[in-house]
Amino acid sequence: MTQDPNWEAEFRTAGAGETKAFAARLGRVLRAGDLLLLTGELGAGKTTFTQGLGEGLGVRPGIISPTFVLVREHPSLVNGPDLVHVDAYRLGSEGEVDDIDLEASMDRAVTVVEWGHGLVEHLSDSRLEITLIRAVGGEQPARGGIATDFSEEDTDEERTIRLAGYGPRWVEPPSLG
Repeated sequence: MTQDPNWEAEFRTAGAGETKAFAARLGRVLRAGDLLLLTGELGAGKTTFTQGLGEGLGVRPGIISPTFVLVREHPSLVNGPDLVHVDAYRLGSEGEVDDIDLEASMDRAVTVVEWGHGLVEHLSDSRLEITLIRAVGGEQPARGGIATDFSEEDTDEERTIRLAGYGPRWVEPPSLG
């Protein structure tokens, strides 16, 4: 069943710093139980965006891509929700997602899933889908290949950030002022 979003919004940032600052503003309005699906080609800034979310949430710094471990948990330093950062690129089904037991932490964490479209929507009745688009395209690996998001050379590239809210939690867009 295809669900239409309650709303959609688009923002532009001039580089990694602005992308991180935008994500930090979003992080300040998130709460435990929120599910975010993060989509974008290699080098689009998914990890940079997640670092900004972590700053806004007040979690322990040191967020890096979870590509090789699938899941990294970053505890809150301010009695807020933890951040669970997932790379679902190598997962092929909802069953494989269920095997990593994200449900165990969802009630106390914000869960951010890279490459999760079509795999994790069943985890919550609400989600925020975030798509990062680079001004200059990168290579998209074949499904099953190793994907990393470690590129630092394009920190000044413009990004388009598209947000779409689904379900009762995201009836209205967040206030990011």
